Amino acid sequence: MTWNDFLQNTDIFTTDLSVTAIAYTLLFSFALGLFIFFIYRVSYQGVMYSKTFNVTLIAISMITSSIILAISSNIILSLGMVGALSIVRFRTAIKDPIDVAYIFWAVGMGITSGAGLWKLASMSAIVIGIILFVFSHISDVKTPYLCVISYQTEDTNDLVFKLIEKETKRYRLKSKVFDGENYEVTIEIRRRKKTDRLVNKLGGINHVNSVALLGYDGDFAV
Repeated sequence: MTWNDFLQNTDIFTTDLSVTAIAYTLLFSFALGLFIFFIYRVSYQGVMYSKTFNVTLIAISMITSSIILAISSNIILSLGMVGALSIVRFRTAIKDPIDVAYIFWAVGMGITSGAGLWKLASMSAIVIGIILFVFSHISDVKTPYLCVISYQTEDTNDLVFKLIEKETKRYRLKSKVFDGENYEVTIEIRRRKKTDRLVNKLGGINHVNSVALLGYDGDFAV
């Protein structure tokens, strides 16, 4: 048997995969991806929910499991796959850091599913899902807000700061601008509840032009 015959006889490098095994693996990775989809939807705390990104998590889980199946069934293919995947570059910007965790979660579930470690995949998915769900619904009593107030007179300035000092636990002046006619101040405040009432009270002060309250949780939202 020559070296060329050895190379051409690729059956010795291949482990046959049954249709049943492939179907069960894809179905299992789909179920895990669907679980990730559900956790992401109920735990999302950002400004704008992206269903497209969430559906992508399901696809990532199934695609990764397919790749692992291909690698585990063929030694030659596994060596080539390492080189092929090393040149892949993704340039899509990730706006929320938690999205990176979900992407790695989907990839991890695909890898464990494709490797046949179904018990590990199931337990990991449940534990990670519970942690993400619980921590996303824990309210932060120190959530910062930025209050932008526009008013006309210096006397109004005293009334604004007296009200803020009375209604908030802590505040800090970030900026103050005077354009010759109106003042505009930006104040960082920390208030746990009833922030809408603070806006209404500030808006009810004489010579106040406008009040805007923005909460920060990775993105600004009015």
